[in-house]
Amino acid sequence: MTLDRWVELVAGGPVRSSLTITTRRPRRGGTVRGLLAGAAEVDLTPPPGMPKAGHSKNARDGAGFRTRLKARVVHLRAGEVSVALVAADLHAGSALVHRLVADAVASDTDIPLGGLMLGSTHTHAGPGQFHGCDFYNHWASNRPGLDPAYAGWLVDRLAGAVREAYATRRPARAAVGSTQVWGYTRNRSLSAHVENDTVADKRTEAQRRYAAVNPDLHLLRVDAADPSGGWAPLAALAWFSIHGTGISRHDPAYNADVWAYIAGELADGVERRTGVRPVAGAMEATHGDVTPAVRPGMLVYHEAERVGRGIGAAAAVLHESLERELSDRLALAAGYREVDLASNPSAGGVTLPSPAVGAAKLAGAVENATPLLPHLPPFRPGFPKPRFLRDPAQREKWVFGSARLQQRVTPLDAFPRVMPVQLLRLGAAAVLALPFEVTVEAGRRLRAATAAALGGDVDVVVSSVANDYWDYLTTPEEYSLQCYEGASTLYGPGTLRFVSAVAASLAAETPPGAQSEAALAARTFTGLLRRYLPEPAPAGSGPARRLAGPAHFVEATATEDAYWEQRWTAGPAGCFDWHRPLARVERLTEDGWERVADDQGWHLGVLRLGDGLYAARWYRPPLGAPASHRFVLEANRGHREVTGEGFD
Repeated sequence: MTLDRWVELVAGGPVRSSLTITTRRPRRGGTVRGLLAGAAEVDLTPPPGMPKAGHSKNARDGAGFRTRLKARVVHLRAGEVSVALVAADLHAGSALVHRLVADAVASDTDIPLGGLMLGSTHTHAGPGQFHGCDFYNHWASNRPGLDPAYAGWLVDRLAGAVREAYATRRPARAAVGSTQVWGYTRNRSLSAHVENDTVADKRTEAQRRYAAVNPDLHLLRVDAADPSGGWAPLAALAWFSIHGTGISRHDPAYNADVWAYIAGELADGVERRTGVRPVAGAMEATHGDVTPAVRPGMLVYHEAERVGRGIGAAAAVLHESLERELSDRLALAAGYREVDLASNPSAGGVTLPSPAVGAAKLAGAVENATPLLPHLPPFRPGFPKPRFLRDPAQREKWVFGSARLQQRVTPLDAFPRVMPVQLLRLGAAAVLALPFEVTVEAGRRLRAATAAALGGDVDVVVSSVANDYWDYLTTPEEYSLQCYEGASTLYGPGTLRFVSAVAASLAAETPPGAQSEAALAARTFTGLLRRYLPEPAPAGSGPARRLAGPAHFVEATATEDAYWEQRWTAGPAGCFDWHRPLARVERLTEDGWERVADDQGWHLGVLRLGDGLYAARWYRPPLGAPASHRFVLEANRGHREVTGEGFD
C-alpha cells in the first residue's frame, strides 16, 4: 500500500485502511569543516473546504485565508551531522508526515529521520486530517478522517522545501541566544499551576496570570556567505511559549494566528536593519497552559497582531544582539528515539497505563470553552473524581463515560502509541522536541532533567507539538486538579516522570558530533480515510474570473478592521492554486500603478463566499488621504490577470 493508493481508495468514499512506512536511510556525507547552512520557505495554504484542527467539533471548515500558512526550513551541516529544522504553521507535527518527508528526501540529501525536526506553531486555524493517529484525525477537527490527498500535498511541499534548503547550503555562521518577553502571555490555568510543589508563590489574583508563564524567547540566527565575500542574514528561527488561539474559532479563514505576526515582525526587523530579508520562522516552546494576552473577549485579528508583533520585535532585537556571537564552530548532534508503549511502557520507575480522556477536556480550554459543560460536574475544570471511584492508574481523572465504554468507542490502537523523542544539539543549546503540549512547570522540570544528563552549561529548549501530537503533558500536581490540561494528559499522572527519564537517557547518549543512526522499525498507520482537499482542475479550466461590480468599503466595527472588498465569480476552488498569489492592491502614482499590498502579508485576505463567489478584502487601508487604488487578481493556474476599477 502507498499513499497514492490511499488517494485512489478514498475516491470511492470513506474507507478504513493501513499504510506501512519503512523510512530509508539517506546517503552518507563526508566530514564537513566549519558550518554549512541553507534555508527555504514554502506556502502551505490549501484551498477552501478543509476542516480546521484545534477546536475539535467547535471548529469549522476553512473558507479562504486571512494570513497565509507557511513552513520555514533551516538546514545545518557540521562535522558528520546533518539536520533540518522545520517550523510549520500547522496544528502539530505528524508521525505520518514526518516519516514520509524523511523518506522523500533520503535519496537526494544526507538528512536522516533523526535529524529532521517537524516543529509547529500550533495554530488552531489550519487544516487537520494529517495526524499520525486515528484519534486526532477524528477529534481534533470539526469533521473526521485522514485525508491522504492533503497529507500527500503537505509531504510534497515540505519535502521540496527541505531539498531547497539542502541544495542551497553554503558556508555559514550561527549563534543561539535568548531573552525574556513579558506582558504578551498569561497562564490560563493558574489554579493548577500553583498546585505545584516547586511554585512558591501560591497567589491566584488576576495579575499573577502574567507572571506564571515561560517568558524565554530563544532564537537561532544563521548568517551565510554572500557573493561579495561578506556575510548576510540567511535565517532566523524562534521558540516561544504561546498558544495559537488569538483568533476566535468562529472565524472562517485559515490563518497562522499570532505566529504570522511573530515571524513577519522578526523578518521585517532584520530587513530594516540589514537590507536583507531572512527566512524567519517560529515554533512552540512550553505553551500548554499559556494563552495570548489579548484583551478579554477580543479574539480578533488586531489584538493577535498587537501581541504577535510585540513578540516578533523582541526577537528582532535579540537577532541583532547575537551579531558578536556568530561562529562557524557550531557543534551539532542529533539523537532520536521512538518508544512503542505497546511493548515498552516503563521508564523512570513508571509504567504508563492505557490512555484515557478526562471529562474536563470536553468542556474546552478556558479561552474557548463550550457554552454549558464547564459549569457541570464532572466536566467542570478542577472537579477530580471522588477518591472511592478512582482508577488506580488514572487516579484523579474522571474518565468520560468510564474506561470500558471509552475503549469501546475509541479502540486502543486509535490513540498515539509510538512516542517520538528527539534531541538536537546546537552548540551550547539543545532542543528537546516532544509531541506533547507541555505546560510551563512541566517544561521547567524537563529542561532541568535534560540539562543534567547533558552535563556542562547547556541551555535546553523544550519544543512542544513536534514530530507528532500526543495532547498534553502536565506535572503530577497539575494533573491532580483535573483542569483541561490535566484531563488531556492521556497517560496519567506519571507521564512527566516517564518522558523525563526517556529524554535524559537520550541526552546522555547524544554527545556533540553524534548523529542518530538507530535502525527504526517500520511504522504502520491505520485509520478512516476521507477526501476533503478539492480535486485540482486542469490549468485554465472553469469559467473565466469576472468582477462582480466595483470594490466597496466596509466600515470598522468593535471587533473588525475597516476594509475594501472586491468580489468576483469563478469556478470551484480547485481551479486555483491557493498556495500561490491570488490578489494584490495597487495605488496610482505619477509614474503609474504601483503595488501597495498583496496576499503574502497581513492585511489582504481571500475568501470563498459561496459556490463560485469569491472576495479579496484589504484590511486597514489608508483612510482620508487622496489616492486612487485598484484590486488586481493575479494570474493563477492558467487564468489571466484581471484588473478592477479604481476606488478611493
